[in-house]
Amino acid sequence: MCRDLCVLGLVEYKRCLYYENGKKVIEAHWRGKPIILKSKLENFSSYEPLGILDYQDAAEELSPLDVVFYATMEVRNSLGLAEEEEEGGGGNSSLAKLWGIKLKHRDKSYSRAELASLWSLLQQEEYTFLRVLQDLSTHMAKVLGSCGHFYAVEYLSAGHAWDQNIFSLEEAAVSGRQTRWSSREMVHRIALSFLDMVWHFDHDFTHKLHLCDIKAENFAIRKDLTVVAIDVDMAFFEPKMRDILDQNCSSDDDCNFFDCSSRCNLIKGRCSPRRRNSNLQVICEKIFRPWFSPTLLGAKAGLPLQVELQRAVQECSEADGGEEEMAGDGGGGWDVHQRLRNILTRLVQEDGASAEGGDPWEVKGHVHTALNF
Repeated sequence: MCRDLCVLGLVEYKRCLYYENGKKVIEAHWRGKPIILKSKLENFSSYEPLGILDYQDAAEELSPLDVVFYATMEVRNSLGLAEEEEEGGGGNSSLAKLWGIKLKHRDKSYSRAELASLWSLLQQEEYTFLRVLQDLSTHMAKVLGSCGHFYAVEYLSAGHAWDQNIFSLEEAAVSGRQTRWSSREMVHRIALSFLDMVWHFDHDFTHKLHLCDIKAENFAIRKDLTVVAIDVDMAFFEPKMRDILDQNCSSDDDCNFFDCSSRCNLIKGRCSPRRRNSNLQVICEKIFRPWFSPTLLGAKAGLPLQVELQRAVQECSEADGGEEEMAGDGGGGWDVHQRLRNILTRLVQEDGASAEGGDPWEVKGHVHTALNF
């Protein structure tokens, strides 16, 4: 990307989407296609330098395997995964090793500039998450390239709380499909993708991936209606989540970390390191509940499947002890997950069988951008 930016002039600045405390989110065009450029800190000098670069001979002698070693250690640190924890998992357990495999595919040494740039990127937790997990999950935004301390991610239509459909649906509605989805069917398909994302984040990795900042703006959709996490600054694997929650407390209120919460043991004066709620419960409360409210459904709110959906969403959002219940596939949390999936699947089938028209969820002409702070 650096050659396109600095030499060929193929990266064109469009506008600043977000700037606070040094963090920058920029809309740009790269080779004519829209992208999002991001950096956690404003200046390259704000990042900790790679110490070995202070010793010229050592830096010049770094092999790709040496770089893999340093990068792997930094990735483990960023993701909160100790080496022994990571080694004990299944086939896709060693996320840091996956990063190492990517870096090994190189038969020449790294320049000092490349090493300094890589080190600044590895200090950005969101970059590390996206870069490592994008090949393991369709629900992660894709990193397209980087230059210096900035990295480019795919440009997607982000959600907005003020839009009754949450996402801008017009692009998906004209995405080249021969049979045009109604806006109601698209909403049901997006809800199914949320459920798919929850299941994968709980089962695809050695440790659960906890989302502690669940709101419409932190998700986007692709043209095939796949839900994508575009802001993972507040995403943590289980070991780091337990460290965050394990704090002193005098009541349960002290054990809330944004959307992730646990209970206070009043005898010990410590929060339980085990999360009390779950990704599914928070998505039901903050996304599904307002989405499928009778107010927005209008005349369709009284239809049997819609009533069943509203009840399942309410049960899901009000469930207590979410993580304990969902510890096993047979737990109560996954029962409601399956109920929601079954209801939404039937609604999609019903939508496809009915003629489009008179849809109360009319597609709005809002243009959304990936304001993925």
